[in-house]
Amino acid sequence: MALCGIAFYPAPRWIAAPTTPSSPRFPIPAPDPRGRPRARCSLRRAPKRAAAAAAEKEASAVVAEEEEEEEAGPVLRFRASDFAVSDHVSVGLQGRSDEVIFEATVCDPKSPLYNSRVVLRKLTSIQAKRRGRRALQVLKKLARRQLMYHSYSMQVHGYMFDGESGNEGLFTLVHGYHGSYSLRHWLQLSDWLPTLEATLALDEEYVRRVGDDTIGGPAVTRQLRLTRILMRDLLIGVNYLHSHGLAHTELRLENVHISPIDKHVKVGILGNAVDFYENTPSGNLVDGNTDRRKMMIAFDMRCVGFIMAKLILKELMNPSIFLKFQSFLTKGNDPSCLREFLLPILCRNSPSGNAGLQMLDRNWGAGWNLLSLLLATKPSERISCLDALRHPFLCGPRWRVSPSMDVIRWGLGSTAVRMAEDYIYGRHQRNRIAHFIELIELLNPRPRPKSWLDLLPGRWRLLYSTGRHIGLTLREPSPRVLISNAYLNFVPSPHSNHPVFSLSSDISFKVMPTPNWPHDKSGAPGSLHVKSSVSITPGRLYFTEEEGESKELSFQNHSIRKLPRSKWKATKLKELPSSLPAVKLIADGIDISLSYESSSLSVDAAKNVLQEVRTQIPPEMFDVSRLVCGSYVDARMMVLRGANGSALLFIRSCSNS
Repeated sequence: MALCGIAFYPAPRWIAAPTTPSSPRFPIPAPDPRGRPRARCSLRRAPKRAAAAAAEKEASAVVAEEEEEEEAGPVLRFRASDFAVSDHVSVGLQGRSDEVIFEATVCDPKSPLYNSRVVLRKLTSIQAKRRGRRALQVLKKLARRQLMYHSYSMQVHGYMFDGESGNEGLFTLVHGYHGSYSLRHWLQLSDWLPTLEATLALDEEYVRRVGDDTIGGPAVTRQLRLTRILMRDLLIGVNYLHSHGLAHTELRLENVHISPIDKHVKVGILGNAVDFYENTPSGNLVDGNTDRRKMMIAFDMRCVGFIMAKLILKELMNPSIFLKFQSFLTKGNDPSCLREFLLPILCRNSPSGNAGLQMLDRNWGAGWNLLSLLLATKPSERISCLDALRHPFLCGPRWRVSPSMDVIRWGLGSTAVRMAEDYIYGRHQRNRIAHFIELIELLNPRPRPKSWLDLLPGRWRLLYSTGRHIGLTLREPSPRVLISNAYLNFVPSPHSNHPVFSLSSDISFKVMPTPNWPHDKSGAPGSLHVKSSVSITPGRLYFTEEEGESKELSFQNHSIRKLPRSKWKATKLKELPSSLPAVKLIADGIDISLSYESSSLSVDAAKNVLQEVRTQIPPEMFDVSRLVCGSYVDARMMVLRGANGSALLFIRSCSNS
């Protein structure tokens, strides 16, 4: 059986008139380029009977014409003698185990593709032949917008049967050739950045497509600019498919090509593209399965997230590291914690600085935000193509972007984290970090205890404390103790009717016996464990008497203590809110234990080590009963307040670390 489709070559075109799902299609012939119309189309009103008869006659003609097209069809049917097969195949055209790939040149002078370079993909298995037929069906569906199809998809020209009898076992798909490398092979080149820039012929006019006006610069800037170009082109191509009711379902680096001719990203031959409403009685959005549509779009966006991660973080090209990356997401960890998970991996082999980490950290951590939205655990929370194109990470410096409140919160948190990681705490820096923490508390999106009950369970790493400098100072204590990490673990209690958590504080440290400790950090490790139980209650509430009735006021708009008004001159808030406790923490009982791996430690020495640990860490980590309230929490960050008013900034740690 021959397959039909649509090919784009100089031939009379047919324009499909708008139809409804229940009405037949009436093709209207397009004007002949030579000025001679092929058929006449009368728009004058006709009697109802005549119109009905004409419609019925025309519909039967359309059916007959479609049956005729199924036999011959506008998709080009080639013969083996039409090609001059090359003796080599580009590495970027690698196929599946049930495909045989050839490069060839069309040598038939009568063909509209004469002297064009094409790819012959011989399909041997039943699944492969199904993909080939599907590619032709998708071609027919996307033919209405030929320019978009040519720009963002690998153009399918037709098919070929090697035997004259039309043996389906020798079915070969003929599609366009768009360079010798897939995106994966581009990224595996040692000099991929300058080579790809030369292939795309980047100039000032070209980079204006992503909101930039300069070329060159440092390697990180060049890579970020190129990432924006490729990601925006990829998202436009995927959105083109989604807008036509199709999902790609096979977005991988191996299926993405960059054409050196039109400088566009090609998203493959679409052999596995799935129709959103294929199993529905009609293509109407009302009758279609909208849940299926959302799930298929979310699946494609997750694949785009994996492409973006590999495009920026070259370490993920290593299969073992990418397996850990996938395992982190498969276990249900929130993608907003990806930075905390990947930071040790990225800094292990790049002590001087990782280019991908710098790219994602730029613009207040906008890259991490976009990556977390693309890889969100829940499909309903994943970002769409159009929203991703408007994201600040993919918009150059010349474009004005109005970030959402979620992006603003993310930027404040990312900036506070990066400032705390610098480990240089002058007075002005401590004031800035404290100011950022107050801003984060001000924009708390979850002031109710119910949100805390959902987000609080997990392991949190202490990042910064406004009340005490964590780590060694200029003091010279006899046991020199280096604090490694301090964690808080919240585990919900299953046997309680009230919101009660089992709280444990784990502090790891190292005792350095040598006096040359600034250069030699070796020593016996130890740990301090503090266990307690804590109950969660609503934060501070305020009441007012109006007309003899007591009414509860919103604790986001009213407070006793206001933040300094000088900090809010640039804001447009009518009333300056304050950081008030969203929840109260009430601790009950404390159990403390100290473990040290060296057996030579005496009792007095252990007391000195414990005292030094207590001196360096915030008192709230040792005596958890001093944690009185929480003022901010989201999927990756948390701010707790101590009894003395100091703020402790925590970041969610990975469950497997």
